[in-house]
This record gives sequence, C-alpha cells and structure tokens, in this order.
Amino acid sequence: MIKGRAWKYGDDINTDVIYPGRYLDIYEPKEMAKHAMEGLDQDFVEKVQKGDVIVAGKNFGSGSSREQAATSLKFSGIRAIVASSFARIFYRNAINQGIAAIESEDAHEIIGDGDEIEIDLEKGIIKNITRDQSIKIKTLPPFIMDIIRDGGFIENLRKRLPR
Repeated sequence: MIKGRAWKYGDDINTDVIYPGRYLDIYEPKEMAKHAMEGLDQDFVEKVQKGDVIVAGKNFGSGSSREQAATSLKFSGIRAIVASSFARIFYRNAINQGIAAIESEDAHEIIGDGDEIEIDLEKGIIKNITRDQSIKIKTLPPFIMDIIRDGGFIENLRKRLPR
C-alpha cells in the first residue's frame, strides 16, 4: 500500500527536467535528491515527503536514459509514478529503483495536485482520498512487485542470490 500526496504534472516530462544534466557529476543519491524535478518545479524538494506520488500525462521520463532521474526521485521520497505512458528506459529505471511505475489513462483526470491518494498495488486500485473517487489499474507482474517490495533491483537480487 502506498499512501501520500500527489504532485501533478503534464505530458512529455523528460529526464532533463527531472534531473538536470548539470548535476550528473553528483553520485551520492541523497545529494541527487536535492535536485529532483528542479528543471520543472523549483519547490518540489521542499514540498515532497516520503511516500508521495507523481501523477503525469503521457511519455513521462522521455529524453536521455540517465538513471539519475529515477534515483533522484526515489531518494526525494517518491514511492510511485502514475502516468498515461512512460518512456521505456525510464520505466525500467524507476522499477529498478523500487518505484512503482503505473500506467493509467484515467488517473490524471481524477487526481489533482496535492490530493491525498492511496494505491493498493495488490488489488489494482488507486483511491483519491481527497475527492473520494477510485479507479481500477492493471496490476503489475509478480516479478516487478517483488522488486518494488524489496526496494529495488539490487536489493531484490541480493535477496535471491545465495550467499
């Protein structure tokens, strides 16, 4: 279960605004998080809290394949991104970081900026607590759910490999 506030953005949010290129020489994830969404929303890091969710339109994460975009979001506190569609490489980078990447055409319509939402990944339901509305979403495959539950691909791999 993921519960937090929604931060709503539009279409074609690319990795250059999620994590600007001028910070690519930063390697510490907590430092990277200080620049999450800086190219689009200067106040994002001041507002975001652990467990929050980004809601966006189509083509979220387009542009370069820099995995720092997903890493900065994870360490800023983002637990899930709900978008109409994702750029494929960003989608997998988000999953690898343990962020639930959820495709939904309807979410952008029923969720407003700052709304409190709850996502039940097991049941495939997004509930907008603020507006008392719910929508059904496609559940994620079991192997992706395992990665998200474990906090990312590396943690999932450590759990599965013999020691």
